[in-house]
Amino acid sequence: MTQEDKTMENAPYICVKALEKGVNIIGVTRGEATKIHHTEKLDTGEVLIAQFTENTSAIKIRGRAEVYTVFGKISSGDAETDISL
Repeated sequence: MTQEDKTMENAPYICVKALEKGVNIIGVTRGEATKIHHTEKLDTGEVLIAQFTENTSAIKIRGRAEVYTVFGKISSGDAETDISL
């Protein structure tokens, strides 16, 4: 196991559960120029588990979804954002 593998073992994960059809998950790069490097589309009830990496510095979510992080649950796509810690 390389040092990079050991570092990635501890990188934060998020879990996204789609509450409607067509929720978009967009991975954004880090570095000098921020770019979209990966996209996923989820349908109602589908779940995606994602990890921040040396290339992924942000994850953008479009649509109604529940996002579970080490900080709690966050709802996206609603008029009011619900953060439960």
